[in-house]
Amino acid sequence: MLAYLIRRVAQSGLVLLIVGMVAFGMFRFVGDPIDNMLGQERTQEDIDRLRGQLGLDQPFAVQYFRFLENAVQGNFGVSYRQGRPVSDILLERAPATLELAAVSGFLAIAMGIALGVFTAIRRNGFSANFIMSASLIGVSLPTFLIGILLIYIFSVELGWLPSFGRGETVRIGNWTTGFLTETGLKALVLPSITLGLYQMTLIMRLVRSEMLEVLRQDYIRFARARGLRDRVVNFRHALKNTMMPVITVIGLQLGSIIAFAIITETVFQWPGVGLLFINAIQFVDIPVMAAYLMLISVMFVGINLIVDVLYFLIDPRLRADRAGAH
Repeated sequence: MLAYLIRRVAQSGLVLLIVGMVAFGMFRFVGDPIDNMLGQERTQEDIDRLRGQLGLDQPFAVQYFRFLENAVQGNFGVSYRQGRPVSDILLERAPATLELAAVSGFLAIAMGIALGVFTAIRRNGFSANFIMSASLIGVSLPTFLIGILLIYIFSVELGWLPSFGRGETVRIGNWTTGFLTETGLKALVLPSITLGLYQMTLIMRLVRSEMLEVLRQDYIRFARARGLRDRVVNFRHALKNTMMPVITVIGLQLGSIIAFAIITETVFQWPGVGLLFINAIQFVDIPVMAAYLMLISVMFVGINLIVDVLYFLIDPRLRADRAGAH
């Protein structure tokens, strides 16, 4: 187990280095931040001096490894746009994104598994067929269009929910939360549904497919022949064996929720790190862009690492294969 964990951690570190290098290299094609930081009456001397102060006159490899060295220490530099430490800006914006991702992830997992089991058990019923047909909306429509439709229906026409912003928040230490206010909870509804709908649909369809496959197995027929109740057969035997491949997909989708938050936060003007990244692109704020992409990479790789370890612990066949190899 320890050797497996060490190998996976080493592979994850290598992936982070490669992803960070590719992302950092792409920033050179976004634009020149000097153009946005200096006025029209700038001179070449002003440009050279500022470029030297920011370290942009150094070779790419030097800039990248200096960024990595500082990032390990929690120092992501100073924002070109706001003139503040990037770490402070991310700490201010992170609660909004994490709360949105948490609610969206919970809805996607809970509703996805529940609807997947229901549509598998009642696969020939009208309700199951209706849910499967309606789920095509979550797969086919782009996220921004779903958000706009929800805004038009529930904000413009019905006036039930706010169309933008986070609502009123409460500060608890360094954390700001909207869970403790009515406007904050209302503001979470539309963006969380928009962000989690695609993941919920994907999980539901996967659970249904795996559930139908498991329900055809001989041990399920044997369990029914023994006279076990349908609830015991469906949930204790079938669902348990269905969850193995679902765990992997859920892990990947949790990472996708953080990444897809960019689109949702832009549509709803949600003050999170996704909207911060969009604004940073427009201003060519390289420290903010680099910090954001590295954090997203760390989340993706970390979630995948946790899923791999859980898979190794849950599935005895992997442990048996590993032991037989030695």
